[in-house]
Amino acid sequence: PYRRQRQMCIRDRHSAESSFKISANFKLADGTELVAEVNKPYKTAGEVEKILAEWANASFSVSGVTKKPGVRNPAPPFTTSTLQQAASSRLGMSPRQTMRLSQQLYEAGLITYMRTDSLNMSQQAISQMNKYIVQKYGADYGAIRHYKTSSAGAQEAHEAIRPTDVKKVNAGTDERAKKLYDLIWRRAVASQMASAKLEKTTIKIQPTSNEDELIASGEIVSFDGFLKVYGSSYDDKLLPPVKPGDKLELVSAEGLESLSRGPARYTEASLVRQLEKLGIGRPSTYAPTIATIQSRGYVERGDVEGEPRKIIKITLANGQIATTQDEIFYGKDTNKLLPTDTARVVTDFLLKHFDKVMDYDFTKQIEAELDDIAEEEKDRLSVLSEFYEPFHKSVEASSEVSRAEAAQARLVGNDPESGKPIYARFGRFGPMLQKGDKEDGADGDKQLKPAFAPLPKGAKIETISLDEALKMFKLPRLVGKTADGQEIISNIGRFGPYVKIGSTFVSIKPHDPHDISEAEARELYLQKLQKDAEKNIADFGDGLKVLNGRFGPYVTDGTKNAKIPKDTDPKSLDANAAKELLAKAPAKKPFRRAKK
Repeated sequence: PYRRQRQMCIRDRHSAESSFKISANFKLADGTELVAEVNKPYKTAGEVEKILAEWANASFSVSGVTKKPGVRNPAPPFTTSTLQQAASSRLGMSPRQTMRLSQQLYEAGLITYMRTDSLNMSQQAISQMNKYIVQKYGADYGAIRHYKTSSAGAQEAHEAIRPTDVKKVNAGTDERAKKLYDLIWRRAVASQMASAKLEKTTIKIQPTSNEDELIASGEIVSFDGFLKVYGSSYDDKLLPPVKPGDKLELVSAEGLESLSRGPARYTEASLVRQLEKLGIGRPSTYAPTIATIQSRGYVERGDVEGEPRKIIKITLANGQIATTQDEIFYGKDTNKLLPTDTARVVTDFLLKHFDKVMDYDFTKQIEAELDDIAEEEKDRLSVLSEFYEPFHKSVEASSEVSRAEAAQARLVGNDPESGKPIYARFGRFGPMLQKGDKEDGADGDKQLKPAFAPLPKGAKIETISLDEALKMFKLPRLVGKTADGQEIISNIGRFGPYVKIGSTFVSIKPHDPHDISEAEARELYLQKLQKDAEKNIADFGDGLKVLNGRFGPYVTDGTKNAKIPKDTDPKSLDANAAKELLAKAPAKKPFRRAKK
């Protein structure tokens, strides 16, 4: 099984390496422009400057033109995993949304069963599609195709996902269902269409100054074939007509620095693809698996801001070389699945104590053994015993792990004032900071507890610095006092930064609790008091109140709520009228936790 050598994953450990790519803009005799680039990277800015300096006095000519015919074949009809991937990339749908909508389409009789890993379509469906394609687009567009499922563990009980009636081009009860049906229809129909024909052109350009050849390449669609139905992000790149020996005028050239990146973060679509590739789970389990790791706080879907980096750009124009710097945000990502600190700690624990279960081949092996049991080639009790006995020993061994080891505390440094160690660790409610250890008090009969603080926003256990940690232990902070002399204390809580005045808590987002001023805190406190005053219309004591809620005014006794009729002024109610409304209100339904 895959094991991480450190706590940080490969992506976090990746060190960016710099390289340069050179591109150039040329002008032909008729004024047409042509863009080409050197098909190799350069390691240093000095190499780029040397090449561009040589180009300033060089001449350029076309050294070769190559044209090759090519084809693009349609993809097979959808399986569960490929539908989830395409719906994510093309429609922005999560796997759970895709499966919910496809279930609706299936129940309405519009598509075939949506939980399948088969690529087969019935002969009747293929014949109907071919007839439709020829009638709609012409005989040149039709091509009868049979796809074979390549995965070894695929179940062939169902067809691929396709429309039940190819003539029904539009279907679905709402806009998103209609878009998903359209995607399924296009993919299935395109799978029975002719290949697209392309012409691939490559132009090679040779400078007189050195042997570093430049290349311009493009492709032209000469026959769209299946692209007429399924479409593509494919764009023609038209190249001007040139022949070997043609002279070119260099207009400008540029050497741009780029930074290498570690392995790409997963999106929901790419994670489905990886699960399928590794044989983990079945088509029906992909969506609930991805939903579960998010609902339980192991993964969050979000953006990575990246860190600002300077990159070098070297340009050649009008015979002059200039070097400038541009700022980029290295590591920036959008709409990715980001592991939380909870996930890191749990994964490390499981890899250490349950490596067999964490093996990528574990699920595949179990599936094979279940098939053997179904075919009576293996005894079910023997299979269960082979798994359970070593698994039970692993459970017993892991129960002896200390809390400190499970929390994976990392020593950040020592507090310069007290000398106490500061740890970044995982606690009961998530990642946190700890200053000091449990130690005996001065009288030896009680223990001094360490101090705790939350991690700053965006910080990680593996990377937080001592300065960042020390700043968090300066909270709670005395900001000042209110006009009537009450202390204003700022801090960070479960729901973000806040100030506390007496027993009143006031959110101060987006202010920083370390920097918020007394005047700012007072203003937010007054706004809170005004909002509360507007909310409390009347208070009759013993918990009986008339409040202004999100959906309008209502009566409450703390355990039961009652709506106030629209034709009744809530300010006119007295205690008896409020009690009467509560007595008539239906009993509150018991809370039921949603199933995960």
